[in-house]
Formats: sequence, C-alpha cells, structure tokens
Amino acid sequence: MKIGTLLNLKLKDPHTGVIDKYRSKIIEKNEHYLFIDYPINEQTRKTAFLPKGTIFSAAFAETDKAIYQFRSEIVAKVKLNVPALAIKLPDKSKIQRIQRREFVRIDAAVDVAIHSSEYRFPPFATVTSDISGGGLSIIVPKGIDLDTGLTVDVWLALPFNSGKYEYVYTQAEIVFIKTINHSIVTASLKFISVTKKAQQIVISYCFEKQREARKKELT
Repeated sequence: MKIGTLLNLKLKDPHTGVIDKYRSKIIEKNEHYLFIDYPINEQTRKTAFLPKGTIFSAAFAETDKAIYQFRSEIVAKVKLNVPALAIKLPDKSKIQRIQRREFVRIDAAVDVAIHSSEYRFPPFATVTSDISGGGLSIIVPKGIDLDTGLTVDVWLALPFNSGKYEYVYTQAEIVFIKTINHSIVTASLKFISVTKKAQQIVISYCFEKQREARKKELT
C-alpha cells in the first residue's frame, strides 16, 4: 500500500447490524501505522469523525489491478499537514484478495447495449446508473419489459481519462427490477459469464472514477 492509495472502509453497527461505507486515502505511513485522512460517508457525503478503537474492514486496489481487504483499528487522531487518523498496519498475511461480490460499486452513466439471449425483447441501448466488477444497474427504456431471471448479453463502452474507450462484453442475469418515482424503471444485473480481462477493465474504470470523485471532494 502506497501513499495516495484509496481505501474503501466498511463499519458494522454492533446494535443494528447496518453496514456503513466510507472512502478515505493513505496520506502517510511508517513501520507500524497507516495514516489516513478523515473518511467520507458514501451515502451522506459528509466527513465522519470515528472514535479511537473503531474496528473496520478496508479494501484497496493494487498495481496488479486486483482488490485486497484487511481488518484494522483506529488507534489515534493525529495532526499532520491535515487532521488524520492512525490505523494499525496489517501483517501481509492478514491482507486477503476479496471475491467478486465485494467489488466496489460506483454511480456512473456508461453507454450499454442489451440483447436478450432468449429473444424475449428487442435489443436496446441505454445507460447504466451504477457499475461494479460484479454487475451493474441500467435505466430501462419505456416500452421495454424485462423479467428477473432472464439472461442477457451486455456490451459496455467505458471511457477512460486517457481518451481511450474500452469495450467489454459479458453475459448477465437480471436479478432485480424497481420503479423510481413511479416513472423511471431500473434493472440490476449480475455478471455470470465474464472473462478475467474484461472484469479487470471494469474494476479499473470504477477505481478511476472513485479517484476523480475523491479529488473533487478535496478541492
């Protein structure tokens, strides 16, 4: 883990069981501790003031584009160039590569084409409402009727900051459909047949967009 690495934190409320998600960044380190800036709550977009003794899990992306996770604890509040938190640096043996279902999901409008593998509806183009290494949600155009359990073909066009587009194909299963404000229909899709290369492209895109969001919050 290098200085500047983005961390995705998860904290479970011991009373309610609710899991809150936060974003933070490593701003300094030594042999025993990582120093991170104050986390931002992903839902409220507000800075969180977590007390000493708080135990959490943290996920981060390495240079091999894989995502890793470890558990740690806040041991102190410190003053560097900015207010920061000191957390325990985990042993390498305690850092685990996490599974697909735990990949970070981001809000993003990405062009996507959807085809029915079973010819249950006409092909259509739309945009995503969010995306992760394990799946995505789409805005369903009016006149299109989808059902949960259907298998679909998905083509994504992912625009990177370099100006390059990466095109990804995968199959997915429709797992959830909901209506927002009585008018907008969204469908959640889970990747069921995706190559490792395609998945890593999606993960890289998600983390690039996270870094962008983090920079905007700090400026």
